[in-house]
Amino acid sequence: MGKIIIRVPATSANMGPGFDSIGVAFHLYLTVIIEEETEHWRVNHALGSDVPTDETNLIVQSALAVNPDLKPHQLTVMSDIPVARGLGSSSTAVIAGLKIANALGEMDLSLDEQVTIAAKMEGHPDNIAPALLGDVVIADFDGETAATVKLQMPDNLKVLAFIKNQPLLTSDSRNVLPEQLPLKQAVIGSSVANLLVASLASGNWEMASKMMEKDEFHEKVRTALVPELPVIRQAAHELGIYGTYLSGAGPTIATFGTEAQLLALRQKLTDMDLAGSLRIFDIDREGTTVNAE
Repeated sequence: MGKIIIRVPATSANMGPGFDSIGVAFHLYLTVIIEEETEHWRVNHALGSDVPTDETNLIVQSALAVNPDLKPHQLTVMSDIPVARGLGSSSTAVIAGLKIANALGEMDLSLDEQVTIAAKMEGHPDNIAPALLGDVVIADFDGETAATVKLQMPDNLKVLAFIKNQPLLTSDSRNVLPEQLPLKQAVIGSSVANLLVASLASGNWEMASKMMEKDEFHEKVRTALVPELPVIRQAAHELGIYGTYLSGAGPTIATFGTEAQLLALRQKLTDMDLAGSLRIFDIDREGTTVNAE
């Protein structure tokens, strides 16, 4: 068997009010090349000393969780996705492992099965689903089975990501979330999420972009950890741009717009000298790809 190349896109979860249920894929990738069979798993990368190079690597661990009978191989890993920044870096590793197990184990898993397996490993589907399917995906996971609907973001949209210099662990960010919400707040949050999905499905971006900024589930409490969110949202509003939200658990903040809008916003934010980088990405429409050479 020749080399197999797996490419998994970065993702932005908790899109607007879609807490743990709506995510979108970005044109930023983890690439894994499956090479020759070896005596022990070897993972070649230039991602730093914190990332294991043996069978304890998350990619290998994920592959073995799906199929423990896999024979060891050499892997070469490359990634443009910053770690612990709310862009799905851990989910890409899980999916890469799943795809390795599917390919080397000749498991012939359907996409639906892959989403469910990966959701069980991650605990929620909003990074997993768009990374596998591409574009924007609405997903549900009841602990046993995942269900998904893939929609299409408008063709002319890109995303401006403000990526803070300091990482924010999901576990730390989840600790600030309340265990319960008042009924009225939960109903408002649910209705906003419903309207966001309906707007995306009907192609009403003007409505969708406004609903994206009305989350009731997590952004209000997490703003204490990512105070740049209201600052960037206000700067975007001054330019007539809506569609700013906290990506995943943070600390990345995403804003959708046309390229011209986002270039203007990037310049405005650059002048404000925020502590982070500003990058414009395309939306990935394909999801994870697997190609044999």
